[in-house]
Amino acid sequence: MRAPYGLTIIDNCISCPVREDHLFCNLPLPAIQKLNDIKSTAVYPKSSMLFIEGQQPRGVFVLCAGRAKLSTSSREGKTIITKIAEPGDVLGLNATISNHPYEVTAEMIEAGQANFISRDALLQFLREYGEVALRVAEQLSRNYYSAYEEVRTLGLASSPAGKFAKLLLSWDPGKGNTHDGFQVKLTLTQEEIAEMIGTTRETVSRLFSDFKKKRMLRVAGSTLTVCDKPALQRIAEC
Repeated sequence: MRAPYGLTIIDNCISCPVREDHLFCNLPLPAIQKLNDIKSTAVYPKSSMLFIEGQQPRGVFVLCAGRAKLSTSSREGKTIITKIAEPGDVLGLNATISNHPYEVTAEMIEAGQANFISRDALLQFLREYGEVALRVAEQLSRNYYSAYEEVRTLGLASSPAGKFAKLLLSWDPGKGNTHDGFQVKLTLTQEEIAEMIGTTRETVSRLFSDFKKKRMLRVAGSTLTVCDKPALQRIAEC
């Protein structure tokens, strides 16, 4: 089914062509059938909010297409992006399970599709399907370690350059390869990158310039190429 923004809407989880190994994807058929019954599908334009930090949890959003940024803000208005969510990610899970307010704001950074599952329906789903409940427990554990690593990146890196290098390395689609460079599509603004590493847009602009002069990376249009991965790793370890 075609929809605005050039998206192909996936209405049926059972016939989804991209059922990969994500939390609510690639489940046993009975669980997928139940999931299909309790979710509601919607298309969201760029910049739309799925939920807002401090809001009482209505349920979770399973991101099917597009990407979303998760961010938290201080009373002074300073914002830090904690994660860029990809298709397959389940957003709002921690808050929904614990029944505490959403700890972040989820905003679409490009048009996409998300399936919403209300809190009551989700909890009943987990009661009925123990395998799914186990997967949720594993995901909550991964969320904890991800938050821990985020604190390490922001708190222990000695310089903005180190944080920037760590962020670039985290985008590597082949993280096990030590030496080769890699390419990624750069869809974040410099302001958003600054919010991910806890610095200013001006600092990010200077770091891009410095890294390009040192031939560690290059940018052509929306394509970012890391040319010297070992050099970035050395900076990230400082």
